[in-house]
Amino acid sequence: MVQFDLFGEVEQKLDERAKRQSDEAAQPPKPRPASPSRRKRRSFPSDPQQHASEVAESVIAAWFSHYGGSRMDIPLGTVAALSFFREPLISDWLLTLEPAQLPPFLREIWGSQWLARPDLIEVAQPLHRWVEEDPDEYELRAVQAVIHTALSKGLFDLTAQDDPYARSQADVLSPLLTGLRHKGDKKWRGEYHTPPSVTDLMAHILVDDDFCGPGMSVREPAIGSGGMFRSVAQRMRELGLNTHDYRWFGNDIDPLATSCAAVNAIVWDLGPKVAIWCADTFADSDSGLREALTERAAIIEHRNAVVEQALFEQKTRRLLNALDQLFEGAAA
Repeated sequence: MVQFDLFGEVEQKLDERAKRQSDEAAQPPKPRPASPSRRKRRSFPSDPQQHASEVAESVIAAWFSHYGGSRMDIPLGTVAALSFFREPLISDWLLTLEPAQLPPFLREIWGSQWLARPDLIEVAQPLHRWVEEDPDEYELRAVQAVIHTALSKGLFDLTAQDDPYARSQADVLSPLLTGLRHKGDKKWRGEYHTPPSVTDLMAHILVDDDFCGPGMSVREPAIGSGGMFRSVAQRMRELGLNTHDYRWFGNDIDPLATSCAAVNAIVWDLGPKVAIWCADTFADSDSGLREALTERAAIIEHRNAVVEQALFEQKTRRLLNALDQLFEGAAA
């Protein structure tokens, strides 16, 4: 009978390991290259809104330090466009883009979003109209600096999340909008966005699963960049409610603010039943809402017609190509 000495095998393996470690210690250590994840490891605040504020402050500093000018729509629109991405790994490719490549790249982003949500992208025109205006070299270099800074400060850690709840924990555009605004202009406009802690408290008080039934509406007559919508949406998700089951109506007197709210409505996935418009609540109440809904329907109808025409032209080209190949084969 053959009997295995288990303890003897263990002792033999320990002796072999000790000899191998001794031999490795005698050799000079090899340089160990840092892995990409180790090189890129960053420390971010645990508070998402604080993180968003730090991203905004860094973007503002980058914009002005690269002589971007006094325009607010360009840095705002650039960060807004980046917030549409859901794949954080694209950041490495974004960092390779040269300034001259940025306008067509940004046009493509806004164009693809228009196909999905033309009603909200039309409202956000003040954030992307500048891309068609042939920006100068200084502005494009400042846009490049904004992109690099936003990515390095962790914008995608806030916005490039698959889960709507995760990417709705902070509003990046609010501190960016108010930070870019001149203090005197902000005071004259009375533009002071409600702090997230306050909107979160209000949402917890007002939103209850027994009270909020599907089909009800959420109305905000001074929407700003949409902070109250964000808090209500998060509260609904905590209660197991679906934001797509509700109608969201919001307006503001500032076109840049409503543009940011329209972008945030997409980022926060409020759903298909969203209407945001620019108007003075004291001057236009119910009439403003009716006009906004009418315009929204017309925009969606126009998008549908454009897509239908594009599909028809695509089918026509395929048919003509097939006929050409058929005739060429018959002639041969």
